[in-house]
Amino acid sequence: MRDRTPIARHGRLRSPHPVSQVVSMVAVAVLVGIAAVTGVVGFHVWDAATAIRDNAVDIGGDDAALPPGIGEIEGGVNLLLVGTDSCEGQDLALFPRCGIDDDGGERNDVTMLVHISDEPRRVTVVSIPRDTYVEVPECEDDEGRTRGGGIEKINASYMHGGLACSVATVEALTGEEIQFAAAIRWTGVINLSDAVGGVDVCVQGDISDRHTGLALSAGTHTLQGVQALQFLRIRHGIGDGSDLGRISNQQQFMSALVRKLQSDAVFGDPATLLGFASTALQQVRDKQLVLDTRLANPNLMVQIAMALKDVPFEDIVFVQYPTYYSGDGLRPITDAADALFAALRENRPLQLTGDASGGFGVEVTGEAPPATPPTETVPEDAAPAEDAVPEETAPDAAVPSDEAVALPSQIPGQTAAQVTCTVPEG
Repeated sequence: MRDRTPIARHGRLRSPHPVSQVVSMVAVAVLVGIAAVTGVVGFHVWDAATAIRDNAVDIGGDDAALPPGIGEIEGGVNLLLVGTDSCEGQDLALFPRCGIDDDGGERNDVTMLVHISDEPRRVTVVSIPRDTYVEVPECEDDEGRTRGGGIEKINASYMHGGLACSVATVEALTGEEIQFAAAIRWTGVINLSDAVGGVDVCVQGDISDRHTGLALSAGTHTLQGVQALQFLRIRHGIGDGSDLGRISNQQQFMSALVRKLQSDAVFGDPATLLGFASTALQQVRDKQLVLDTRLANPNLMVQIAMALKDVPFEDIVFVQYPTYYSGDGLRPITDAADALFAALRENRPLQLTGDASGGFGVEVTGEAPPATPPTETVPEDAAPAEDAVPEETAPDAAVPSDEAVALPSQIPGQTAAQVTCTVPEG
């Protein structure tokens, strides 16, 4: 196993930016919320670290001490975020099935691999459909029993061995090493969406789903709490009624969340920031939010936050892992997936050529304005600074190409710069 230790980058710190530029998607928002309180507000540091550490889980890999300074993480990293269907700690009034047919199992109904590139910073979120048949490696459950070890739907991985098993499964599927991981349960989503004050979403027509209980009229709605969770879970009543439509619905929500966070509506407001981070810590204590042992470090959270603070909307890309229908589930389209992960390893910009949704769940309706004004350009005839390093004598480094990679059309998705709207079923 390769060394997974992140390195602080002290020589590349940029000019101070608002804390609102810190996050790029919901998983990172959770981490940065905790980090912002410990690193910016300046109290609860050890209380937060203890709460997180005591509830962390081991996903394997080498543990090594982080550097004491706070700087950007160096190199590309991968973070796995899963959303589980556990009934543990849930309100039976909101989730009555937990009191009727709870089998005690916990599955990862949402599985997202978040890739954070090295310079230039880009973020790609790969959603893997829950019904995708993959090779689940042998995993050890809480009672020490060996489970898995065959072809199953990916959402069985968490049931077989928790967060560590889901990490091993996604690593085997993608060929990528995952350094960090987190899992969130239903109540955690409800409370965190409340803490950010809701997210604006769009629906093109009236939608209604008796399975989740969500009913929305055509137009724009600010969703938080239970409604936010319902929107993230809905598939009946939108698109083709499949999990693929639900994934694109989730991507609409996450894109809107990114834009809200970078608009200073959350992390530019100290009171909202404090409330969000305190809520996140409480979810850790209540076991509604689980972090791996390496991620359970406020210093590392700040490092990740600093690396993400300036990522532009067009470089935050949400894609669906490519699949095709076969029998009662989905099978990977490996050639298309290989093209995606090769582009990520080379840190190339991504050009989406497929539809916004694999299940006709959303349509692109517009373009969001950038969160910050464009960087001022230097006139071509301006004299170089005396200490500038000529391009031809600059230190040798692997500079990624700026030429975008056109992804295969089997890979649906959107960027955070694209405004999308949910399409009713039918």
